Amino acid sequence: MVKSKRWIIAKIFDGEPKKDDFKLVEEELPPVKDGEILLEALYFSVDPYMRAFDLSGLVGQQMVGSQIAKVLESKHKDYKLGDLVMGYFGWQSHSVHHGDEPCSLGLDSKIKPYVLPDIQGLSPSLGLGFLGMPGNTAYFGFLEICKPKAGETVVVNAAAGAVGMHVGQIAKIKGCRVIGFAGSDDKVEWLKKEIGFDAAYNYKKVDIDKALAESAPNGVDCYFDNVGGEMSSIVMNRMNHFGRVSVCGAISSYNDAVKPKATLVQGMVNRSELKIEGFMVYRWEERWLEGIKQNIQWIKEGKLKYQETITKGFEKIPQAFIEMLEGKNFGKAIIKA
Repeated sequence: MVKSKRWIIAKIFDGEPKKDDFKLVEEELPPVKDGEILLEALYFSVDPYMRAFDLSGLVGQQMVGSQIAKVLESKHKDYKLGDLVMGYFGWQSHSVHHGDEPCSLGLDSKIKPYVLPDIQGLSPSLGLGFLGMPGNTAYFGFLEICKPKAGETVVVNAAAGAVGMHVGQIAKIKGCRVIGFAGSDDKVEWLKKEIGFDAAYNYKKVDIDKALAESAPNGVDCYFDNVGGEMSSIVMNRMNHFGRVSVCGAISSYNDAVKPKATLVQGMVNRSELKIEGFMVYRWEERWLEGIKQNIQWIKEGKLKYQETITKGFEKIPQAFIEMLEGKNFGKAIIKA
C-alpha cells in the first residue's frame, strides 16, 4: 500500500487564509486498477483563483490545486512509467487516478490531466507556470481579447506575477509600449532592466493617475487587469477610443469579506466605446498545446524570461499559498515536494 499525505480544508476562510484553516492528514491509497495510474507529486502550484472561488462546500475535503506528478505505476495505455503529468489532483503527495477521467476542481470545472509535451530541457516546474495554465492565460487572454497592434500602449498590473510578467513580454514581442505596476521596488527594477518594460511603478508609492499621465501621455490602448478595484477605474479613465480590457482577475479584493467600491467607469466605457471582457483560460482548451509550444519557442529564442518563487516541502504549501496572496512571490509561486 502507498500512503498519501493530504491537506484538507478545515475551516471556511475568513478574510486572509490562515494556517489553521488547513489540516494535514494521511491515508492509504487503494491498489491501481485497470485504466488507472499511480502518481507521485513533484511540484505544486498555488494560484489566486484558489481564493477567488467559494470553497465553503469543500470543508473537510482536500484542497484544490494543480501539480506536476510522476507516474509510478500505470495500467492505462496512454501513460507510461516515468511520464510527467499535469493535473488538478489537489494538495496530496500521491494519488490514484483513472486515465480517462477529467480532474474535478470541485468548482464545476472538469479538466483532463495530460502528459507534459517535450519542454526541451526546461524545468518541469514550468508546466505549472510559463508552460502551463498561467502561461496560456497570458498567451490567450492577452492576444485573443486585447488583439494588440505594434505601437500601442499596454498597461498590466500585478506585473511581476506569473501572468503579468508574461503578458508584458508578449506585448513587447508584438511591438507595444508596456507600462507595469508591481508591489515592490525590486520587482519594478526587474521589470524595467531585465525584461524591458518601458515604464514600471511601485503602486504602493505612486499616484497611479499621475504615473499614467507621465508614461502614457497619449492614452492607453490595452489593459490586462489582474487586480481590479480603484486602480482599474483609474486606468480605464485613461484609455483611448476603442480600447480593450482583458479581465483576468481581481486579486485586490479576494481576501475582503466586504468588497470595496470603486469609481464608476460606465461613462468612460460608453464614451470611448471600450471593450471589456472577462475570461477563463480553459475556453481555449482545444488549443492548449499551441500556447505551450509558442511559449517554449519564445523562451528558447530569449524573448521570454521567467521567475519562480520555489518553496521546498509539502508541509509548507499552506504558507506558500498565504504568502502568494500577500504578494510575496516573484513570478510563479511553486512548491517542490
